[in-house]
Order: sequence, then structure tokens, then C-alpha cells
Amino acid sequence: MKIYTKTGDNGTTALFGGSRVKKYNSRIESYGTVDELNSYIGLIKDQDISSVTKDALLKIQNELFTLGAMLATPPEKETLKSGKERLNIPKIDNDSILFLENEIDKMDEVLPQMTHFILPGGHQAVSFCHVARCVCRRAERLSVELNDNEPINEDILKYLNRLSDYLFVLARKLSLDLQVEEIKWIPTKQ
Repeated sequence: MKIYTKTGDNGTTALFGGSRVKKYNSRIESYGTVDELNSYIGLIKDQDISSVTKDALLKIQNELFTLGAMLATPPEKETLKSGKERLNIPKIDNDSILFLENEIDKMDEVLPQMTHFILPGGHQAVSFCHVARCVCRRAERLSVELNDNEPINEDILKYLNRLSDYLFVLARKLSLDLQVEEIKWIPTKQ
């Protein structure tokens, strides 16, 4: 299979199911941002962190690939004329969301209570978590906008919302694991 197809040279791309849309279409923006997020999670996973965290991040990366495929499938193309589901892969569902919640709860058990907002930084791995969290929030905003125009599976929105929480808590947990001080935001008058 060749990497280049030349079919997008005119500024369009194909969605799952064959329909073509402009490359700036909100559906493309949504799953493109999920792809960007997945790349940042790869950066976090490549850091010197625990194998348990790496395993969780690999699961999340796989789920983001699934989520992207769900976003790349317009509602009218979700099923074939025979009634069979076109996208024949496990979907993001409540179990996917519960996984994130359980991971957040496990990390929260060992973290000190948060008393201030926290500034990103302190260690490269922590900073990557914050960048990924911001990209996740953008993916969520774009998916909400898409949902306003073309309804998408509601579990996608829940998953992205929970994933940004997970990435914030992971940043805190990595600060603890890597023995770096969290940088508290303390507003001062100048």
C-alpha cells in the first residue's frame, strides 16, 4: 500500500464510508486533534515512568485510535444497507470511561490534597502531561461543536472530558513519583 494516494491534493479527504469533505471540516478537525493528542500521549509513555503507567497509556492510545475511527464515521455511514455495522471494532463505551475513573481514583489515593492551582512544569514528563491535557480539551471542544452540528456518540464526549482529568492527575502523580515539587500558582500584586 502506498502512503500517498493523491486523492487529497484538491483539499478534500475521505471519511469512513467513502464520503469526501474539505480537510478543514469539523469532523476532520475533531479526529485530527485526537490524533495529535495520541502523539503527545506517546511522548509521555516514552518517558522514564512506571510500567503500570505505560500500560495504562498504551490502552488509552488504543482507545483514542478507536475514538478517532468513530469520529471519522458520519452517522449516515455507520451501518451498511444490510443493517450490519460498518465500523466493526469495539467502541468507546462506559467501560472505557470507568477505566479512566478507576485510574484517577488510584492515583488520587496517594496524592496530597490540592490546595492551589498548579502551574505546568517541574519535569519534562509532567509538562508533556499538561500539553496533552490542553490538546485533549481542544479535542473535546471541537467534538462538542461537531456534536452540535452532527450528533456523535455521547461516550466520545464523556471519554475526552474524563481523559483530560486523568492527564491532570497523572501530571500530579508523576511529580510525586519523580520527586519534583508541584509549582503552585499564587497570585501576587505587581
